[in-house]
Formats: sequence, C-alpha cells, structure tokens
Amino acid sequence: MLDLNSTYEVITFSIGDTKAGSKMGKLQVRNIEDSTILNCILWEETLNRLDAKLFRTNNIIKILNGTYNEKYNNCLISDISLVKEAKLGLDEQQRDKVFNDILNYINEIKDKKLAEFVSSLVFEYENEFKTAPAAKLMHHNYIGGLLQHTYECLDIAKNVLTKCNNKINPDNVYAACILHDFGKIFEYNVDMETGLIEYNEEFKKDWRTHSQWGFSVCMNNGFKDVAKMIAAHHGRSDWGALIDLNDKDTEPFMYIIHHIDDLSAKFGKISISDIS
Repeated sequence: MLDLNSTYEVITFSIGDTKAGSKMGKLQVRNIEDSTILNCILWEETLNRLDAKLFRTNNIIKILNGTYNEKYNNCLISDISLVKEAKLGLDEQQRDKVFNDILNYINEIKDKKLAEFVSSLVFEYENEFKTAPAAKLMHHNYIGGLLQHTYECLDIAKNVLTKCNNKINPDNVYAACILHDFGKIFEYNVDMETGLIEYNEEFKKDWRTHSQWGFSVCMNNGFKDVAKMIAAHHGRSDWGALIDLNDKDTEPFMYIIHHIDDLSAKFGKISISDIS
C-alpha cells in the first residue's frame, strides 16, 4: 500500500496523450524522508480537477489518494494536496538586477562590432531572456534560470581568464557565455503562472537544439570563434555538441565554454531551493 503520510518534492511533471487520445500526466516526486523516487500517473479526469500549480517543480505535496500498479513501478494518483509552494523563480527585481549585471559584461567587450551584435540580441529578446529557464530538468529550471546561469558563466569566465595568460580573447569568451544557451528562449516555453516548463514543438521543426541556433546566428554574422565555442559547449556529440571535444586537433579555445558551462550547471544556483 502507498504510504499516505509521506510528503514528496515534485521533480518533474509533463502531460502527454494516451493511445486512446485522452490526456495523461506523468509526475515524478522524491520522498522527503528517504529520498526514494516515485513515478506517478494521473488520468485526464484527475488533471481536470486539480490545479496545475500543484505540479510546480520543488513543490512539497502529499498524496491523498493513490494506488500502485501491478508491477509496483508506478503510482496511479487521484488526489494530492499542497504542503509548501515553491517559488516560481527569480522575481522581477532579481531578474532586472541580473540582467543589468550581464549588460556590464557586454560593456567590457572591446570589439565594438561584437558588442553591438550581442547587445542587439539581448535587447531584442529582453523579456524572453529575463524569464526563460535554462533547462526543463537538469539545472536552473525556473523562471529567470537562463539569466542566472548566463551571469554565473560570465562570473566564472572572469576568474578563469586571469589564469589564461592572454592566450584567449576575452571578448569572444564573454560573448559565448551570453549566447551559448540563448537559443533556449525559443527552445522552451515557461508558464508564468505555474512555473511549468515544456519544450517548444515549433522550435524543433526548424532547429536541432539551442546550440545549433547559437552557432548558426554567430557564424552568419561573422563571429566564427564564438560560434565554435558554442558548438563545442556540450563537450561530446552524444551529449548534443556540434563539435566533439574528443576530436583530434581541436583548438584549445573551444574547451573553455564547455568547462565554464559545466561548473555553473553543477555548482551554481541550479534549483529553486538555491534561490529561496
């Protein structure tokens, strides 16, 4: 039997279609006491009855009514309650501050053409940039998450560059920090009321990933080194990199954004609980 006295933290939630054409919710939660993972199913009737805000990432919930399937690998839920509501993400004041901090880094780019290119994109998509998540699941998956991740990358880069003995162009590094994930403003949709994140299916029709978007935009505007750093920032082709850093004769400058991005994704303010 399911322990109805336990509380759970919401990890992920998504809605899909069944073979019969009805809606089905998939909810993954973590037991607060022992950290065990529970995978749950919610049928359309339950979804229609419950408030979508209940499924926000990092919410603490209680399962009021549910049963395991015959294999005990999924729980069918018919009712839940909210114990503690998680934050949506950075509030407006926080987003404005981080945005301005990023603008200060753009001002440090000495190449006027590059600075104007980066600045034009940032201001053209200012609202989207301020609210987009940096991921659906892995890191910075909250409103303003992309903004926070971008700033962390810039802050890490500033420290790393002091150790590079002028062997890499700081302008290109700062530009790549800002643009390596910028395509995520198109790749994801975030609900500003519930904080729920979904993939943008329209984006997928034209682009493989946000990396391809960033690489293409930079190449088309003549910033080849920035484009190459963006193409390599996932490290390996099976991780989504357009340039695999395990390939022979890879130029040293291509490695830097990969490592900076990875540090932020592992040690930055990667979840709602880090900014609460």
